[in-house]
Amino acid sequence: MSDPIWIPSESRIEQSNMSAFLRFAGMSSYQEAYRWSVGHPDRFWPVMWKFADIISERREGHEPWEEVVRGLDLMSPPDPERGPRWFIGARLNFAENLLRYRDDDEAIVAWNESGRTRSLSYADLYREVARVAAALRAHGIRKGDRVAGFLPNIPEGVIAMLAAASIGAVWSSCSPDFGVQGVLDRFGQIEPRILFCADSYVYAGKRIDCLARAAEVAAKLPSLERVVVVPYGDRQPNISQMPDATLWDDFAVESAELDFNRLPFDHPLYILYSSGTTGLPKCMVHGAGGTLLQHCKELMLHTDLKRSDRVFYFTTLGWMMWNWLVSALATGSTIVLYDGAPFPEKNIFLWDLAAKEKLTVFGTSARYLAMCEKNGLVPRSTHDLASLRTILSTGSPLSLHSFDYVYASIKEDVHLASISGGTDIVSCFAGGNPIAPVYRGELQCRPLGMAVHVFDEEGTPVVEEPGELVCTRPFVSMPVAFWNDPDGAKYHAAYFEKYSNVWRHGDWCELTAHEGMIIYGRSDATLNPGGVRIGTSEIYRQVEQLPEVIESVAIGHEMGAGAPGDVEVVLFVRLRGGEKLDDALRDRIRRQIRENTSPLHVPKKIIQVSDIPRTISGKISEIAVRDVVHGRSVSNTEALANPEALELYKGLEGLNA
Repeated sequence: MSDPIWIPSESRIEQSNMSAFLRFAGMSSYQEAYRWSVGHPDRFWPVMWKFADIISERREGHEPWEEVVRGLDLMSPPDPERGPRWFIGARLNFAENLLRYRDDDEAIVAWNESGRTRSLSYADLYREVARVAAALRAHGIRKGDRVAGFLPNIPEGVIAMLAAASIGAVWSSCSPDFGVQGVLDRFGQIEPRILFCADSYVYAGKRIDCLARAAEVAAKLPSLERVVVVPYGDRQPNISQMPDATLWDDFAVESAELDFNRLPFDHPLYILYSSGTTGLPKCMVHGAGGTLLQHCKELMLHTDLKRSDRVFYFTTLGWMMWNWLVSALATGSTIVLYDGAPFPEKNIFLWDLAAKEKLTVFGTSARYLAMCEKNGLVPRSTHDLASLRTILSTGSPLSLHSFDYVYASIKEDVHLASISGGTDIVSCFAGGNPIAPVYRGELQCRPLGMAVHVFDEEGTPVVEEPGELVCTRPFVSMPVAFWNDPDGAKYHAAYFEKYSNVWRHGDWCELTAHEGMIIYGRSDATLNPGGVRIGTSEIYRQVEQLPEVIESVAIGHEMGAGAPGDVEVVLFVRLRGGEKLDDALRDRIRRQIRENTSPLHVPKKIIQVSDIPRTISGKISEIAVRDVVHGRSVSNTEALANPEALELYKGLEGLNA
């Protein structure tokens, strides 16, 4: 068993929210609390509700709910009668819980590539949400109506979402790097009445116009009644050619108070989308109560957020981490928004932000940390990171060398929490634990209340061997429905077809001896040479340690009639500028993989490419590469940030040699 790479101090453990919760729940250890939480979720979630002090309607002498859970043994799509349904009879409002503080402490700090742009106190935020909510009500927006955002990561996105949620309207958003068809593929399914958009945004030093795309989107959404345009910066946009458009300041009206509409626990709050690389994106409807309670658990306990914290996550409004970050307002923390490229003109920009804002929690992607290492950044030597307590990483598996890099080059005493979950659950199936050790290459724990296991092909739980990530009991942040899925067929097909009454998430992973997890990649992208399943991240972890390699993508290349059903591993590598893939580098790549994994992981072919296709949320699209290589069409290139990269994989010389 390996030694931990970091151990929390006794004082940190004692002062943590997790330890306070254990005392509150009468538990002596995290392991005891975890087993109780998944064995008795009907007891755990009410305790979490009380610890988080969820604001809801009270019934004199009774709990705010009539029934904690119905259908606890059901994992299939929720049914109003059979379940699973949570906190029946409870009534709450998501926005009211995020706006519980109304003082002069900072609620939101906004940055772009020029630096800090503005700050809103909790009192400011409340006033701005009240103004926009009053305007929405005046327009006739009611509970259940959809309000959409096509916005950069600026405060107006948070304000508009909270305004919609205060009424009980349903919020859905896309980032402005989506093309017109990508936006229509999403918003066209949910039929919003109001669209919030920006006139432009800045990325990598370039100002990019949004109005033309927003106008085209608006023209093709018959349900749309009003477009509210947010000026980006000081420039006043010309919206005279856009029908039914108004500027943000002209739309909002003065209103002294917010009227929070308290609604059932499972009332829809968000519609989030699958990546859509294999067809139209699935529209996942998340409930207000489940999202709030799950996020309070993850933010308060697993991330240890308190009122004094300043938390940042590099995200866009097209990724669920934006929804997760915004929920930190419920803890009274300051959330720091950033709109721009991760590496604008100078590589150290986000570390400038971390130092100047005295961040306590810095959230990013595994790719960003790997690129910091590739670029030779040593933030511990160049920046004052004394305030930094936690680094969060998600989006893809965090490589072993990235664990080493964080502790050697960023900060020695920091809680590094690699987390994993998804849009499907708007939360995590594996995450951080501030009172537990960090082991190199592992996600620390299965979060409280999440009955996560690893199954083999026969559906038997396994430990210390790879398998499918599953969840065997209901949890509060399961989607309440898929949009336009009246019989639940899409919902069932997404998670419940492989194992009866068990949620199969689609990750290939391993439960470790420490009860942590290792994520090897997506199940549908695993390789199968010689009939042995291999996670692609096992290859990436090795290849990307070589200084010449920026990033890579691996696929299983079907070998055809000569070996039906078998595949050979093909690796595509993107190299640093000026580097060429020659036989010597191929040999080094193969040796690195063979010596640190197994002979089956070693690619049969290694091919240099100038770009690798990624989804808009930044994840490598292995399936799209695989389809193009095999001459199959990619059904929805609008889901990709760089669809032009797919052309690089057509008709490659040497692939079939």
